[in-house]
Amino acid sequence: MPFHDGHRPALVLSRPAEKPRAAVLLLHGGQEHGTDAPPLWNLPGARLRLFEGAVRRSTSHGAVLMGRVRYRVRGWNGEHEDAARDARRALRELELLAGDVPTVLVGHSMGARAALRAAGNPLVRGVIGLAPWCPAGEPVAHLRGRRVVLLHGDKDRTTDPRDSRDFASRAAAAGAEAATVVMHGSDHAMLRSAPAWHALTARTVAGFLGLAELPAVIADRLPPANRAS
Repeated sequence: MPFHDGHRPALVLSRPAEKPRAAVLLLHGGQEHGTDAPPLWNLPGARLRLFEGAVRRSTSHGAVLMGRVRYRVRGWNGEHEDAARDARRALRELELLAGDVPTVLVGHSMGARAALRAAGNPLVRGVIGLAPWCPAGEPVAHLRGRRVVLLHGDKDRTTDPRDSRDFASRAAAAGAEAATVVMHGSDHAMLRSAPAWHALTARTVAGFLGLAELPAVIADRLPPANRAS
């Protein structure tokens, strides 16, 4: 795959499609600060692989390219926004590889923040943020016309579910189709009620790509006035 900035590719394919009609990119979590390279195997990445399997099954009939964003470093690192930079690079590489295909981003924690930042790319149709890191002041104007669903456990002590609600409200006011779903009794690791996390995420991805109906719990929360045509 060609790339232009001297770095290794940011896009890692896990299910290539010969002629993809759509794509899903997964972005695992990381750290607030950290400039060392992530190891090939890491717990945040392993956690998201479970979601990958569920999404793979939900989109198996749709010629969907599945990939992961590979970070250069572990951390977000303040104004460097390293994870967001890598997400944008992965989307550019995806477009070179597959052309203009509708794409859904699925990110956990820092990966969700990176996905939301990168969602202004024209390829992106929707973002699913899992226990997202949405600090105050995150930009939302670029999400106009996108679908954004944030799933957050009410027992999360790492990222604040109230921040997700605030972010979704601001995104909706900016023209996004945005909603938050509370995962009751669950925490940041998403291990409690894990099958519910996996199933809801996978069905929402399929719904965003037009391969299935959106789950009722998602469709009922999306603001009708902002629904994409």
